[in-house]
Amino acid sequence: MPLTSGDRQQTRNDRAWAIAVGGIGVVTFASLLAFAWWFAATLFLIFAGMLLAVTLNALTLQLGRVLSAPHWLRLAAVCVVLAGLLAGAVFLGGTTIAQQATALSGTIKSQLVTVKGFLDRNGIDTSYFDLGNPPQGQSGSPAASTSLPRNLPNAGELASSGGAIVSQTWKLLLGTLNAVGNFFIVIFLGLTFAAQPSVYRNGLLYLAPAKHRARATVIIDRISETLERWLIAQLVVMLAVFAVTWLGLAIIGVPGSFILGIQAGLLAFIPTVGALVAGVIVVLASLASGWVAALSALVLFLGVHAMESYVLTPILQRQALDIPPATLFAFQILLGIVFGIWGISLALPLMAIVKVLIDHFKAESFAAGSATA
Repeated sequence: MPLTSGDRQQTRNDRAWAIAVGGIGVVTFASLLAFAWWFAATLFLIFAGMLLAVTLNALTLQLGRVLSAPHWLRLAAVCVVLAGLLAGAVFLGGTTIAQQATALSGTIKSQLVTVKGFLDRNGIDTSYFDLGNPPQGQSGSPAASTSLPRNLPNAGELASSGGAIVSQTWKLLLGTLNAVGNFFIVIFLGLTFAAQPSVYRNGLLYLAPAKHRARATVIIDRISETLERWLIAQLVVMLAVFAVTWLGLAIIGVPGSFILGIQAGLLAFIPTVGALVAGVIVVLASLASGWVAALSALVLFLGVHAMESYVLTPILQRQALDIPPATLFAFQILLGIVFGIWGISLALPLMAIVKVLIDHFKAESFAAGSATA
């Protein structure tokens, strides 16, 4: 049956509307990608504050099981306890941490020089380690050998040196202010979100269309529960890695065992990549105590990594996350290349959010298919 002129006009209008909506969707998606690219550091900073808020809220809820008190009072108690633990660690171990950090830095630098010499003796080119040094040909050239020594620099050299010192000092000052500012921004956001979680939850749900608000509620609640379980389990894993690494290295006799344990515990927050970096640092630091200590430290690192990967993580996080290691590692590498250290550090919680979304829509599709069948 041929279409009437009115039907053809309606078909053209529907097609034009579909093209227009598709074009708007593509432009919107591209704009969101560009926004995420340009403001990635800010977005990751806000996400870190949200993770801190989730952690504080989870600890507050756990405290509510044993203490019947208002939310703000339990949150204040959690913050006071955490601040007290941090202050106590700094007060009791601050000097030890500073001394061991200085000694550890010198040890690692000397071991890098030793490794470089070993590679040179075995015919491996290590010239890329000498980027800051002038080429040998310049110092040994006839022009350099015949040039007259000068005890006092000229005015141009003084101005250049002074400018370089001011530039480096300014960069160091800006970097320090940026790090301190980011730290307090995360703390402020975490406390603000944790103080009134229902306000921000309801505000986020209000942004969703009314017909999709029930689905958005389920998704947000599942994401919150997943992140809470994962963060609590991750804190336990980090404390266990710190304690075992510290005590094990102290028994082996490796200097700086306390600071090495701290860095191993903190790097345990980053799966796979963090463990590898912590292991390299531990082995390099233990080389100064001899090959026996280095081998013992390597065995200790492998044991701690096995305990973390095959004992603690499966037991504590079996209900929180179930992400294949290869998928997680590939996602870490991708975010690390695109966004740097922020991407590597926050890859796992981001992957957890993606997994919750995929599981939810997969379950909806399965339920819809079962209903139609």
